[in-house]
Amino acid sequence: MLFRQYTDPKLAQYAYLVGCQKTKEALLIDPLRDIDHYVEAAEAEGLTITAVAETHIHADFLSGARAFAEQHGVKLYLSDEGADEGWASNWAKDADYDVTCLRDGDTFMIGNIEVTAVHTPGHTPEHLSYVVIDKGSGAMTPIGIATGDFVFVGDLGRPDLLEQAAGLHGVQEDAARTLFHSLPTFHALGDELQVWPAHGAGSACGKALGAVPTTTVGYEKRYNASLAAADAGEAAFVDAILAGQPEPPTYFARMKRDNRDGVPLLGDLSTPPRVTADDFGEKMNDALVIDTRLDRSAFMAQHVPGALYAPMNKSFNTAVGSLVEDETTPLLLVVEEGRVEEAVRDLVRIGYDEVVGYTTPGDLARYFEDGGAFASIEEITFDDVARMKGDADTAVVDARFASEYAEGHVPRAVNASYTRLPDYVEDRVPQDKTLLVHCASGARAAAASAFLAREGFDVRYVNDRFTDYAALHEIETGVSESIGA
Repeated sequence: MLFRQYTDPKLAQYAYLVGCQKTKEALLIDPLRDIDHYVEAAEAEGLTITAVAETHIHADFLSGARAFAEQHGVKLYLSDEGADEGWASNWAKDADYDVTCLRDGDTFMIGNIEVTAVHTPGHTPEHLSYVVIDKGSGAMTPIGIATGDFVFVGDLGRPDLLEQAAGLHGVQEDAARTLFHSLPTFHALGDELQVWPAHGAGSACGKALGAVPTTTVGYEKRYNASLAAADAGEAAFVDAILAGQPEPPTYFARMKRDNRDGVPLLGDLSTPPRVTADDFGEKMNDALVIDTRLDRSAFMAQHVPGALYAPMNKSFNTAVGSLVEDETTPLLLVVEEGRVEEAVRDLVRIGYDEVVGYTTPGDLARYFEDGGAFASIEEITFDDVARMKGDADTAVVDARFASEYAEGHVPRAVNASYTRLPDYVEDRVPQDKTLLVHCASGARAAAASAFLAREGFDVRYVNDRFTDYAALHEIETGVSESIGA
């Protein structure tokens, strides 16, 4: 048996290739939408991907299952659990694809490798995990389990996403109870089994995921804090697993919808045209500019009016997905020449296909030097916040997660997590005041400041660490009763 893990560091997502070296067949579990890199990787191993399995309907990226079926005619293994609750892969029901819908205990073969589906609901109703036995080597017991968003390294899949991201009200406590009752399935597994989760540290599908890429059942039984919370009983577990979950990015709702109803077919990954300094002024009027420069201060000092800020680091997908509500919006990127393909892949993985062009930071600088229009956002520190926060025409906007805000915040600050900022503009953010926008380090606040400036607010960007403020000034704890007042 051949086993490979493929990682997307920005989405903190893992896909898995399980191959039979004798028959040259391979199963791919939970692929991203741009499938060419998996095909190339399998071919390099002398394998052909003949089947794709999904653990569940994902919320944080677009699945490549449909693309594999369309372009390569692979066998699809999808969940048949959860259909009564509206969470089935509707796109595959009436399509002319080779699909097997699995229920708990169903088994299939990939060459000489046996794969068994195990229903592990809670994160989602339809969720399956896959237990793998390498029978070609003579094994009669499993080597590992692909747990999807059921069990992570150090955490469990959050059960509140259908409510917090997909908009189904009043379901998260029931989902948490369902997750509690799925845990004996995990405890019944042998300690020696490898655990292959769908996400790692940085994913919004949990709150405390470890940075180690794989683990074992025995290790998680001993050291997984979320798993240990169940020892205190169902009620205590429900409270613990729901507490402190970060606000999911705005785009999660769209991912759930498209992965359920049908991911748009991508085709070949295209390279957008380069826009030079001479043409930039005209082109930027027909698109939303996404500025990916890593230097936050450089962006604040001089950027295209109305541009959003999404640096090409691990926050890129989250920033764009949170702040660009319409995936059909034409996008014009400010990005280094050598990172254009990376940016395009990142965007199509969360459904932004309309990248109409790119310009380099050098071309942008020449555009400004030639007299091109630009905007600036004033940079301040927490010393300035301490001095200005009491002014009647000023409001502090805290772009951190609600759990961080509750632990300690600037008195009377407005909490508006940048991952949900478009939802908060009207009902949380004061409309007639100068906004002092901060987060923990300045990173999230930079994206939030650019978005709020685009929305027409008078913004000051706090490029400073909240810990420095908290060490010297009074802070409040708890959730504000008058957010936005």
